Amino acid sequence: MNYRHIYHAGNFADVLKHAVLARLVRYMQKKDAGFRVLDTHAGIGLYDLSSEEAQKTGEWHDGIGKLLETDLGPQVSELLEPYLTAIRELNPQGGLRFYPGSPKLARMLFRPQDRLSAMELHPEDFIRLHRVFEGDHHARITELDGWLALGAHLPPKEKRGIVLVDPPFEEDGEYERLVDGLAKAYRRFPGGTYCLWYPLKKGAPIKEFHDALQATEIPKMLCAELAVRSDRETTGLTGSGLVIVNPPFTLKDELHQLLPALKDHLAQDRFASQKAFWLRGETKPAKAD
Repeated sequence: MNYRHIYHAGNFADVLKHAVLARLVRYMQKKDAGFRVLDTHAGIGLYDLSSEEAQKTGEWHDGIGKLLETDLGPQVSELLEPYLTAIRELNPQGGLRFYPGSPKLARMLFRPQDRLSAMELHPEDFIRLHRVFEGDHHARITELDGWLALGAHLPPKEKRGIVLVDPPFEEDGEYERLVDGLAKAYRRFPGGTYCLWYPLKKGAPIKEFHDALQATEIPKMLCAELAVRSDRETTGLTGSGLVIVNPPFTLKDELHQLLPALKDHLAQDRFASQKAFWLRGETKPAKAD
């Protein structure tokens, strides 16, 4: 309940998460039928990077601040177009003041038939999130522990959807909770596309986390990781990862274009790295690339 994403909005972890989320939304829109995005830990929806909180850390300078005006080349620019266009639309006067959280970004990319369900437990953040979407009939905003939504709000009535699980990782056992939450949600909605965010930092139990995911025997789990610096001299966040369950068939090839570009532009030291690999393929685990 103490975590406030305003201090981290637009950082390198947000860039990876939101770039992939935008790709998932665009892929879902290849079919005419509507779908729902379920965001379990939604935050406040829209972030003012000129606020005292955001200025205190300035993390966005090393994230979206580096990317927005960079020449990324035609292929990477095309892949990032939905994400970056949304940010530019929020800043029509130019520059970078406003940054969309996951629910706002998804909503900006929607067609009339697409819907959003966003959960936020922090009482102050829920009020601000609700205000962002007030009067929007495409969005349902609920003051709720997002972990509960993985049972109570699945499957969506549209029978198509993206489930984004982006917990704050401020308590012990969050990696285990992420595995358990996915297993519960998948039993209710096996056809959904799940996007699970996790931090990379010194001492993080990443191998154990991946092993536990593999042990669920859920097929089609794709992993993407981006580390912007070494963890040898810090206990703070050095990178982040995404596990995408039921990913679009095009996503792995897209990640092989996106991740090297993000590493090159967001690197904070020479130890920056990236990788995309299958945790589980169609029927059995596959080795990392």
